[in-house]
Amino acid sequence: MRELSEQEIVRRGKIDEIRKYTNPYPEKYDISNTLKEARELNDGTKDVSIAGRIVFMRKMGKLAFIRIRDIEAGIQVQLKHDVTKEKDYDFFKKLVDVGDYIGVKGEIITTQTGEKTLLAESLTFLGKALTPLPEKFHGLNDVELKYRKRFVDLISNEESRNVFLGRSKLYAFLHKYLGENGFLQVETPIMQNAVCGASARPFYTHHNALDVDFNLRIAPETYLKQCIAGGFNRVYELAKCFRNEGMDTQHLQEFTQVEWYVAYWNFEDTIVFYKKFVQELLKELIGTTVVNYQGNILDFGKELWPRINYVEEMRNILGFDFLLIEDPNELKDKIVEKGLYSYSDLDEYKSISQIIDYVYKRKIRESIVEPTIIYNYPAVMMPLTRRNDVDPRTVDMFQVVACGSELCKAYSELVNPIVQRQAFEEQLRAKDQGDDETMELDEGFMDAMEQGMPPISGLGFGIDRLLMLIYDQPSIRDVVLFPMMKEKK
Repeated sequence: MRELSEQEIVRRGKIDEIRKYTNPYPEKYDISNTLKEARELNDGTKDVSIAGRIVFMRKMGKLAFIRIRDIEAGIQVQLKHDVTKEKDYDFFKKLVDVGDYIGVKGEIITTQTGEKTLLAESLTFLGKALTPLPEKFHGLNDVELKYRKRFVDLISNEESRNVFLGRSKLYAFLHKYLGENGFLQVETPIMQNAVCGASARPFYTHHNALDVDFNLRIAPETYLKQCIAGGFNRVYELAKCFRNEGMDTQHLQEFTQVEWYVAYWNFEDTIVFYKKFVQELLKELIGTTVVNYQGNILDFGKELWPRINYVEEMRNILGFDFLLIEDPNELKDKIVEKGLYSYSDLDEYKSISQIIDYVYKRKIRESIVEPTIIYNYPAVMMPLTRRNDVDPRTVDMFQVVACGSELCKAYSELVNPIVQRQAFEEQLRAKDQGDDETMELDEGFMDAMEQGMPPISGLGFGIDRLLMLIYDQPSIRDVVLFPMMKEKK
């Protein structure tokens, strides 16, 4: 057990003293208003009962001011020896500390400084904080403390409170907006028996009762499209996904993703719907469609977003038609001949799709700032996507990129089971070449396709990355309440 600080020893000593007056951890307390509601009450409103954690306290003999707060709001409380019950006031002066929970009942007033305040007639003790709050937590450079002790961060840091209130509001908006547009929410398995839906390394677990190994979901895509085959015309899921990959400011192994699918749409329909969704979401969360992210002003309210043709842009960069090449080593040779990268730069990339993606991310995606639609991708990179009718080497899909970050991926879905099986077989060949992020052949999904599917368009986006952009946060951990951390030794 760690050694207690002097303050912690003093606070623990107060517990026995508190018991002489009241239970230091009572069962309940009845409130008449939330703190947010109390701030809107008219002066003179009586018998207002509120509760919260003390985050500031100033005792001045016969007068005291405290501030209590919760995740949504804070309010000042004034205690006066001639207004507050004598026993409550004495108790407060002797035994209450910053960080404790209290309930107060009284009248709403506005002080001479113009601050909405509750003038307390009575005080009820609701919980002792044995550990004091950090004195100057806001702006603290100890990022690890911020992530490991998010509860302290939320108590002390208004910016963090805004981010996570925004996250909750995003969920509420998502369900409301999609529901109003005819979407039905479903749940699909987290434990799956085929790695499919995205290109990623999975986590594995063992099911003891069935004596079977499962992978944790990397994406809900194939199950949601099975719902379409079953008669859901508009379906979505808010899904926890897991990818056993590297960690950086934009990636965590556990993340939250939304995927939606619509029967009878193509990817152009999805572009229109996604743009409207984002614009309405931004208005709901921050009141404007203009976002300031890391010093970049991003206007999502424009009627037309710039477009980049992926294949054409890559041909311009490479100087040759890369879609004609099937051998990864030949593609590497041509890239090196052009002087774009060295063999050592490309060494860890084994398949055609990995090599193409490496060049794209560094030569195209990284330089994009304003919200931009990237479309017309190579088919080899997207095994679940509908092949273009004019050139089947490309697929009908798009991504939205801003500040070098992918915000969503969407496409006209591949519903031809013969072409789909061929695409899965190409993935297996890529796996043989050493690409360990390829998909597996999902026979359950193939059964649904062979039963017949209508035209479909679907879209997926990460909640975490979108929140980073909306609230100008530099790291994905800043928008995840409890990010995974390496255990302290």
